[in-house]
Amino acid sequence: MPAVDLVADLGESFGAYTMGNDAELLKLLTSANVACGFHAGDPQVMDATVRTCVERGVRIGAHPSFPDLVGFGRRAMDLTPDEVRTDVLYQIGALSAFTRAHGARIEHLAPHGRLGNLVVTRRDYAEAVADAVEAFDPTLAVLMQEGEMAAVARERGLTMAMVGLADRAYESDGTLVPRSQPGAVLHDPDEVTRRTVRMVTEGLITSRDGTDIPVRTDCVQLHGDGPAALELAVRIRDELQAAGVRLAPLDEVLGARAA
Repeated sequence: MPAVDLVADLGESFGAYTMGNDAELLKLLTSANVACGFHAGDPQVMDATVRTCVERGVRIGAHPSFPDLVGFGRRAMDLTPDEVRTDVLYQIGALSAFTRAHGARIEHLAPHGRLGNLVVTRRDYAEAVADAVEAFDPTLAVLMQEGEMAAVARERGLTMAMVGLADRAYESDGTLVPRSQPGAVLHDPDEVTRRTVRMVTEGLITSRDGTDIPVRTDCVQLHGDGPAALELAVRIRDELQAAGVRLAPLDEVLGARAA
């Protein structure tokens, strides 16, 4: 029976502003990427998010980004690699204060937004994130797609967790089609659900040029923002289980893969 982790980005509210439907999404997840205050989240939101994750048995991961609160971490910034390293390390440290207070620990790291995009293509940024992980806890799993981050992780022996994004178009080399290009994001719920199940059960996805390419899927990224996002997340979870997929926290999925 294949196993997969269901993960989503949580804790992205800020002050009086609410982002996403965390309460409902937490009922579906086995892991969560928790915003660390640079693109979203604040101390109160981080504390409440970690507490609820612990109560529900949802594993906790850090979701660091560029220091871009206004742009939600989606804008390119001209940071040096050392700034990336220290910013990521700072954010992991902030989240770890709350996980420690609630008797939990950070299990993984998932770079957010533009930072997450650039570690795929920029070797120096990928190495900076790896440096931060090694300095804080080299056992942390790093969520990623194929690219420079994956290459650095393999070279350094970091724990890799490959993320399946079935609502995104893939290139034939396994990388994602940039959001700036037409057709990069898929909106048909039937197609997204079908692609998700196939990624997990068959290890294949069809690239935008029509080629079936092998993909490793340790976790499936769900979304909680948008009018139909929660409904689609429920459907994906139900269809995976109907296909015989076991839903499990990331550490269990990676442990089974290594066994």
